[in-house]
Formats: sequence, C-alpha cells, structure tokens
Amino acid sequence: MTHLHNAPIAVVGGGSWATALVKILSEQAGAVHWWLRDTEALTHIQQQGRNPSYLSAVTIDTHKVLLFSDLKQAVSQAAAVIVAVPAAFVEAALAPLVAEDLAGKVLISAVKGVVPARHQLVTSYLQSALGVPFAQQAVIAGPCHAEEVALEKQSYLTIAAATPAIAEAVAQRLSCAYIKATPHHDWEGIEYAAVMKNIIALACGIAHGHGYGDNFQAVLVSNAMQEIAAFLQAISPTETRNLSTSAYLGDLLVTAYSQFSRNRTFGNMIGRGYTVQSAQVELGMIAEGYYAVQSIQHLRQPLDVMMPITEMVYGVLYERRPVKEAMQHLAQQLY
Repeated sequence: MTHLHNAPIAVVGGGSWATALVKILSEQAGAVHWWLRDTEALTHIQQQGRNPSYLSAVTIDTHKVLLFSDLKQAVSQAAAVIVAVPAAFVEAALAPLVAEDLAGKVLISAVKGVVPARHQLVTSYLQSALGVPFAQQAVIAGPCHAEEVALEKQSYLTIAAATPAIAEAVAQRLSCAYIKATPHHDWEGIEYAAVMKNIIALACGIAHGHGYGDNFQAVLVSNAMQEIAAFLQAISPTETRNLSTSAYLGDLLVTAYSQFSRNRTFGNMIGRGYTVQSAQVELGMIAEGYYAVQSIQHLRQPLDVMMPITEMVYGVLYERRPVKEAMQHLAQQLY
C-alpha cells in the first residue's frame, strides 16, 4: 500500500522525535495511532494534550491522535508504522509483534541508529527479524531537529525508500506548512550517513569540550565527509551519490553544530572530562552515536577503509583512551 494520504499511521515511541513526528502527521488528514511504553505519559497526554517529558510545549490534538499502550492494537489498523525509538530499544519495543502483524504495511525507520547487539541498520533488522521486505520500507532523514519542529521553524526531511512510490507517499504525508519532505532512492546510504553523522557530532563535541576552536571543527567536518564517503563506497561500491545534498551534508552539519544535538552535547561533556556514565546520566536521553560508533567500528574492520575520526571516538568511549592524547593523534591525521 503506497497511498497514505488519509490512511492511519502508527508512531512507535514516546520521545522527542516521536512527539515531533506525531505533530507533523496531525497537521494533515488521517488518524495517527501513537504507542507509548510510558503509561503515565500516555495518561497525561490524554488529559492535558501534552507530552510531559518531551517537547512539552507541543499541543497534541487528541481527537486526531489516538493513544495506545498495546502495540498490537496500535499497528493493527495502520497502513504504515513509523519506528521512532532509540536504536538500543528497537528490539524490546517491537518484541510484542510478529511478522503477521506487519504484513502488507509500510515500515518507516526514524531511528538514525544501529541495533547494537546485531550491528544492523533498523531496516535490516525489520527485514531479518520481522520479515518486512526492503521494498516495503522507508527511512526518514534530516536535517531536522525535533525542537525546531516544535517551534514550527522551516525544516526539511528526506524520505528514502527502495520503492519510489513509497518514498513519494511518505514524503507527501510528512509535508506541511513548515516541513518540506523530499523523496530519495538511496535508503541504505542515507540510513548509514544518518548513523555516522552522530559519531561525527560526538567528535565535534569532544573537540569543543577539550578546547579546540572553530578552525579545527571546520577541518574536522570536512574530513568527516570524506570519511563518510569512503565508508559508503566500501559498503555499497555500485551506488553513485552526491554527498553535498541536504540528506547527507545537511544532516551532518545540523548535528555537528546545533545546540539541540544531544550527540554533540554528550561529546562536549566527554571532552570536558566527564566519564561516559556521568555524561549519560546528566544528558538524560540517548546519544545514538555512543552505540553507533561501536557498530561502525565493527563493520569497518573487514572493509580496509581509513576512518580516523571513528577510531578516535571509539578509543575515547570504549577503550578509555585519554581525550588529550586521542585528539592530538587525530589532529595529526586531518588535513
């Protein structure tokens, strides 16, 4: 099913990005089925029309947005399902579902992360674990921060899918007065780029927190684009990509520089001397890059591709390499 204009769409997740997507979807016709694990938050939204923990300034139209604590019920009558939970929680969140629950539905990943235990993109997990063909999937990419969606600032989404009609249909459903959504074919490259930009944002945060300035960050981000390009070329060598477009470069820039980037914020704490555990506690939300760097480091090993920024972040976060030493070594490799 590719015509989604008036069809119910289910959103799985209760965080900032899920809340932003619910807001966008509710701007158009068609019901939104919203599943939240947190039953207290669900009750609050039903009574007050606001998510108490995330983007609490956003008003939820509860006449159009139907709330569910039962995931099977939430997806049963939906034509499409948007998965918008942190990558580390994807398996647990979708555990109540079996392949039959999703048969014939469009599955849309808004995760921008890797399923950690499996080192899989979410699209690959949906295909292997729940039997959803790649031809029935789509990926939502930026550049777009949930906080600016809440403020209705002009923003852009890229909807990538193997099936052009699905990309077009999802893009139409996610377009509104302040969102321009554009269809794209490179679902795998865009999904990997969305994962890797979080690693780069961590690196930018670490550098800033440790006292490196704007000159260094400009070089860091320039080198990061080359690193992303080299990885994507190694992963899928037959695909030709223009990485200067917003789905790749734009998404990287907003995550690397924005005050709303939790990955940059997390990295900044590490650069200032926080331990990983203390930074996670203070941030209070998941920084996708923390899990992503472990998976990308695992995936790059057999590819024989140079990725010094990824290696630096991995070394600092997982091998407890001193930030000063790791950054000095990285600085010598950039140009």
